[in-house]
Formats: sequence, C-alpha cells, structure tokens
Amino acid sequence: MSKFENKIVNGNSLEILKKIPDKTFELIFADPPYNLQIGEKLKRPDNSKVNGVDDKWDQFESFGHYDRFCKDWLKECKRILKDNGSIWVIGSYHNIFRLGYHLQNLNYWLLNDVIWRKNNPMPNFRGTRFTNAHETLIWASKNKKSKYTFNYQSLKCLNDDLQMRSDWTFPICSGKERLKKNGKKVHSTQKPEALLHRIILATSNKGDVILDPFLGTGTTATVAKKLGRKYFGIEKDKSYFKVANERIDKTKVIEESHLDTLENNKSKPRVPFGSLVELGIIKPGTSIFDQKKKINAKIMVDGSIKHKESSGSIHKVAAKIMGTESYNGWTYWYCNFGGSIVPIDNLRQRFLNKNI
Repeated sequence: MSKFENKIVNGNSLEILKKIPDKTFELIFADPPYNLQIGEKLKRPDNSKVNGVDDKWDQFESFGHYDRFCKDWLKECKRILKDNGSIWVIGSYHNIFRLGYHLQNLNYWLLNDVIWRKNNPMPNFRGTRFTNAHETLIWASKNKKSKYTFNYQSLKCLNDDLQMRSDWTFPICSGKERLKKNGKKVHSTQKPEALLHRIILATSNKGDVILDPFLGTGTTATVAKKLGRKYFGIEKDKSYFKVANERIDKTKVIEESHLDTLENNKSKPRVPFGSLVELGIIKPGTSIFDQKKKINAKIMVDGSIKHKESSGSIHKVAAKIMGTESYNGWTYWYCNFGGSIVPIDNLRQRFLNKNI
C-alpha cells in the first residue's frame, strides 16, 4: 500500500503537499481557512458571546498573504491530482470568489458551483445583514480535457429519480455528530458527514484515493473509509489531528455488498438495437417482454419491434406503452437468453465482444 493511502499526517499542509508524487489522487476535497476577518467579538442580544470562527489558523496578515497561500496549495493540488481527477473547494462569501479566481488562473476547469443551504444557520444577531444561510462549493476538473468521474445515475437515484440540482440542503453539524470536549466544540467549522457523502459518492469510485489537505477533525477521511475509498489527510493542529485519528479508527467500512452503485447509462457505448439483429445475437421473431412478462413484443428483421398495433424502435414502443414521450427500451425489455431471463441491455456486451 502506498504511504499516501489510508493515512493521515500531522504537519504543515503546503510542506507535505510538495513531497507527494505527481498524479497521486483521483479526488481532492479542500476546506481551507476562510480568512473571515471578523474583527471585534460578536455577541447575542442577551450579551452572551457568539462562538464564531476566531481561531488563529483562520487569521492572515492581509488579503495578499491569503492569496499567496491559496495559490500555493492549489498549485500543488493540481500537480498531484490525476489527469482525470477533480477537486472540490468550499468557502463562504469571504473567500470563495478569491478561490475561484485562483482556480481559473491555474487552468482548472470549473464544472459547477454548488450552494450548500443550511436549514439551521446561525442568526444574524445584530440585524444588520441578511442571515448568512449558505456556503458555496466549487467543483473543478484538473483541466478542460479531463474525463472526470460523475456518477449521474447514483445522484439521480439519491434524489428520487430527479436530476440532482446544484442547491443542496443540509443542516450544519450538530447533535451527536458535533464533536465536543468539556462541552465545547472541538472544531468551529466541522462539516456534516452528509455533505461529504454526497460529494464522494458523486465524484469518485470504490478504491479511489481522496486527499483532504485541511483535514480538521477528519470528516472527509471518515466518510471516504465508510464508502470504500482510500484517503490521505493533512492536519496542522495537533488537537484536531488526535481527534481525527480516534474518529477514523472507530469508523467501520460499509459492507462490501452494500457499496454497489448504479452504473451510468452514458458510460455505455451507443449500440443500435438493429446491430444485435444483424450479427445474430438476437434473431428476428424472438419475443421480448417487460419485467413482469405482461407485455410482449416481436422483433422484426430491421430491428424494429411489434406490440399489438404498435411498431417502431424498442424505445418508441416502450414509451407508448408507458404513456411517456420517451423511454429507455434497453432497460424496459427482457428476453429469454440461453435459458435465463435477462434485460436486452445485457446483450450489448456480446456485441462489443464481437467488435473488439
């Protein structure tokens, strides 16, 4: 196993990034310091202190200092990202626009910005601004030509068969998930596992190696481990590092048989159904049927099918039966092949095998 797999290290992120070989990771999730520039202490109307982000790790001398910091770590991340890899960067209005600027200047290819809308945000106690109820994530590939991973079908299934939109609603980290010590938050900006679950499920595959250069209390590594991915994390703060180590050690991988996800239809080669007829993989006159065997159709010599008074392509006839404008005939129709009932979609591989 590589020394950059299933391991976290305590140290300066930039120094460690420089020691990593080129093209090591499939995915990077970065939650860098936000440089909030809060200034004076915040208080509630009852004069109690607001536990905002005033940690030393989030403080920079100037915007110029912060920009140099961001450019340096983003440059190293690009070097160690595989050619078909991608990166997620999260931030608030304080820093996300600066991060986007540097990403584009370094020739990353921006794919989406995603709004994480918090359904339980911290109120604006002074009533001087809108309640800050979201954070922004930028998803980018290494370059314009990268064949990045996007598990579209899994995301669609996760969203009740609707395309996943770029506005996501999750609560901020709270309750049992929020790590505390002596009644106080261990980390002021701990991210919810649900957010990382969606990101990792969407843009990586089992066995991929995921980097988090600002690991904090270990959310990215924890979720990566659960989902059967490999992880490498860097954390400068010793107390955060210790908590992250303990958290990851306690985390169990989801059972292998439960890690299967839906295959992307778009990743399958385009094969005309008629080609299967031409090659004799499926013969004219063969009966095909729906999954419950209640609907039957016959295959014609030109690859069309007939069902009662309807005729046309496997897609057109399926759509008419389902009462929709379009339908995927590859997944609707089944056939008896070698004594087994299989989707006609399975026959595509036989076509490909004949044409390799």
